[in-house]
Amino acid sequence: MNSLFLALLFLSFLDVSSAARNLLSLYHPPPNPLTYHNGALLQGDLHLTIFWYGKFTPPQKSIVLDFLASLDGKTAARGLKSPTVSQWWQTVQIYLQKAGKKRTRFILSNQISDDNCSVGKLLKKSQVSELAQRANSEPGGLTLVLTAADVAVEGFCMSSCGYHGEAKKNVFVWVGNSVTQCPGQCAWPFHQPIYGPQTKPLVAPNGDVGVDGMIVNIASLVAGAVTNPFGDGYHQGSAGAALEAASACAGVYGKGAYPGYAGKVLVDSATGGSYNARGVKGRNYLLPAILDPNTSQCSTLV
Repeated sequence: MNSLFLALLFLSFLDVSSAARNLLSLYHPPPNPLTYHNGALLQGDLHLTIFWYGKFTPPQKSIVLDFLASLDGKTAARGLKSPTVSQWWQTVQIYLQKAGKKRTRFILSNQISDDNCSVGKLLKKSQVSELAQRANSEPGGLTLVLTAADVAVEGFCMSSCGYHGEAKKNVFVWVGNSVTQCPGQCAWPFHQPIYGPQTKPLVAPNGDVGVDGMIVNIASLVAGAVTNPFGDGYHQGSAGAALEAASACAGVYGKGAYPGYAGKVLVDSATGGSYNARGVKGRNYLLPAILDPNTSQCSTLV
């Protein structure tokens, strides 16, 4: 099996589309800007609900909650040294500004914990939608459905690491913890990949391969949900395999990235963790590149 084929196969595990992180499609850098199809975007004050399905430890929840808090542009005024999570989010905000929409600001309004997995540990996609509806019965807002490491979801690892969707006018994002099921697919670059170039994995910035991998997918899919919530926002390509703001740059985390190499990123001297954005409470995160609508280039902070 030649090296070119392996490289292309490896990239198939890194693509996150508007519907899912598609493990079977090849990444192709988009030659043109994403097209705005004049649909609704998630703008203004956006109420956010988190549905924790399965057991998450308090430290794991804190990693996610601190990331979401770090999106707020006000964090830049709290003495954080560049690059910051909020600076990463500013590239997403450009899409809304170009469409004449209000800047998006997340307001955490509710958290639901279902530690005992009330509908089982093997979920169909329809059940994920039902969980999202249970968490947010009122139209509007955004729900994150996060499943624990021992919960299997239809298509998880085989064709999806996460996806965003819509159920009864509610937009939701689902992401699963892949650490025990498929870290080589859904937690790269913090785990050795199953296929492709076998470069040394990066050290997870918060010491949790599964949850730090979830952050990569949450970041990518939240960016897609805000800029293309109903399939008629910003995207390129067919609705079933559309490139969005972050999925257009799948596998890119720093300058010089190529198949099997995440790019040049920062390394914490104390922990050895790799990151490209700083957040609140001293957190570091590795976030996917965003396609800059002004340059049509994958934008990284480092």
